[in-house]
Amino acid sequence: MAHKASDGFVYLDQREADQTIRVDLAVRDLALVVALDHNRDQQVTGAELNQARADITRYIEQGLTLSSSAGNCRLSGDQWGMTRHSDGPYASASYGIDCPEGTVASTLHYQLLFEVDSLHRGLIQRMGAEGEQLASLSPDSNTLSLSGAAMPLWQTFADFLWQGVVHLVLGFDHVLFLLVLILPATLRHDATDAAGRTTLKQRLWQLAGIVSAFTVAHSITLVLAALNIVQPPIAWIEIIIALSIALAALNLFFPVLGRKTWKLAFGFGLIHGFGFASVLSDLASGTSQKVTALAGFNIGVELGQLTLVALVFPLLYLMGSHRVYQRAAMPAMALVVSAIALYWAAERFAGLPAM
Repeated sequence: MAHKASDGFVYLDQREADQTIRVDLAVRDLALVVALDHNRDQQVTGAELNQARADITRYIEQGLTLSSSAGNCRLSGDQWGMTRHSDGPYASASYGIDCPEGTVASTLHYQLLFEVDSLHRGLIQRMGAEGEQLASLSPDSNTLSLSGAAMPLWQTFADFLWQGVVHLVLGFDHVLFLLVLILPATLRHDATDAAGRTTLKQRLWQLAGIVSAFTVAHSITLVLAALNIVQPPIAWIEIIIALSIALAALNLFFPVLGRKTWKLAFGFGLIHGFGFASVLSDLASGTSQKVTALAGFNIGVELGQLTLVALVFPLLYLMGSHRVYQRAAMPAMALVVSAIALYWAAERFAGLPAM
């Protein structure tokens, strides 16, 4: 699961007097805190999940707290079952919310999975009489105010801008793909100055073209997927993303896809955009703040991308003129990346649901 970060999804509805909340947690994440694989065969079946239902709901109820001005609210279980998000199966628990003295929940405190994964995020969608909220909770910011007006658009934008940065930096498949894309710009090419050297200006132009092509491409498909205009099966997208990394790396040795790296960046960037959209598609569907969240998330992805390039390229550029880098280090990096990507592709293919 190199691409999809650990996320929990919380859907809170306070539009009516009967408040409800639904919590979706990935089965793979729950396995870290609840004993699911009882027969230890490395597979979790529906029967095993049902057997662990009491432990799962107890864990959710201990890690999710709602309170009002009159005190803590009580969660009363309504429904239990399974659902599927872009990255696989999730256990889903729905509750009614009973607050003291007929009050309305005004604070949500989220503490799920932080004890085993500091990078886990609680993604909140709230529907209230006064408007909607989309928010992301982390170990350092795990409480959300539910009272007053709807969350300002700037705050939604800021939350998802940061999520975009995190999604890019922690999405190791995207990081490796960027690495492969910028490697050609660190090597000597045919375009040289009078002394036969590739100039820094030429390399920077080449790098700008590669990054721009990738940015434009994944922005197009991110928008199409997040707005539900195009919805390809995410399981297959993740496999193609892994294969795109391997092909781009192998193309450095056998340029069957051509030597125009910006074309590779654009073509495969279209696929990566569908992967970026998985978070928003799972959370923001049907909300008026979806466009704001989409804008912040996309800009965040670009900021993360530019930060990585700014940190990595100067180092590789300085190494690019050395023969050891050209003949050993760079080929070794490309081969390691292709091997990792092919392993991810095989792992993701093996994890496809049975037809």
